[in-house]
Amino acid sequence: MASPVNIGTLVTPARCTADFSLVPIGHQTTSFAQQIADIQRLVQQSGLKFMMHSTGTTVEGPWDQVMQVIGWAHSLVHQQGIPRIQTDIRISTRTDKVQPMEGQVASVERILAA
Repeated sequence: MASPVNIGTLVTPARCTADFSLVPIGHQTTSFAQQIADIQRLVQQSGLKFMMHSTGTTVEGPWDQVMQVIGWAHSLVHQQGIPRIQTDIRISTRTDKVQPMEGQVASVERILAA
């Protein structure tokens, strides 16, 4: 039997890269480009490093700030009258070295170029 985890000794990772895709549900149209634009402005105002792509946004920074920005994105879209939101999030953390999101892509591009 595994020993119990003492959650009082755990902390969130210092930094993370989170890729998130927020999907408004209950909207009258199939386009939510306006909401995506509003989220991009929000992320930009956060001061965190980010990159929008065709199916979501990648945000990099301190764990708590990244999670807060994703929460703010939910609040922003709810304020626009969207009653339900589903968000998929993939989070990457490292403890062995600092690797910015561009570094992850560059590693694969070096292999492809060889």
